[in-house]
Amino acid sequence: MAARFPAPVPSSVLGRRPEGIVPTQWARQKFTKSRIPESVFQPRPGDHEKYGGDPEQPHKVHIVTRIKSVIGRPYWEKKVVHDLGLDKAHQPRLHKNIPSVNSRLKVIKHLIRIQPLKLPYGLPTEEEMADTFLTSKGELIIKQRLKPVEQEEIKS
Repeated sequence: MAARFPAPVPSSVLGRRPEGIVPTQWARQKFTKSRIPESVFQPRPGDHEKYGGDPEQPHKVHIVTRIKSVIGRPYWEKKVVHDLGLDKAHQPRLHKNIPSVNSRLKVIKHLIRIQPLKLPYGLPTEEEMADTFLTSKGELIIKQRLKPVEQEEIKS
């Protein structure tokens, strides 16, 4: 009795892939930067009320704090985090509110917290810089140090 083998399946059925899809296309879609529409990044009417800002007078400095880990994040997000000096979590960094910095912050917005820098006592002078500290609410506070009063000589 002769051994019966199953009939060969035509290659047109087995190796068939949909037309127009390159074998590496799925990898490119999976591992490239996401395509987020620009409408997501446009300011909403409630944003300025939430942070106490004025849309006509935007703040000049951001306080940027990394609040999430970069472990398992793509290499381009890790690079932006490193370039902005946000290597340590929960360590605030100051950055200018300019388009080049804002475009980088947009890439890692899910890993950071951004607050405006508030100056309730105005800009500190050179002498006052050593006596300033940053609160968790984003205010730059100047500690007022008491200066000794010069006494006049008493003539007797």
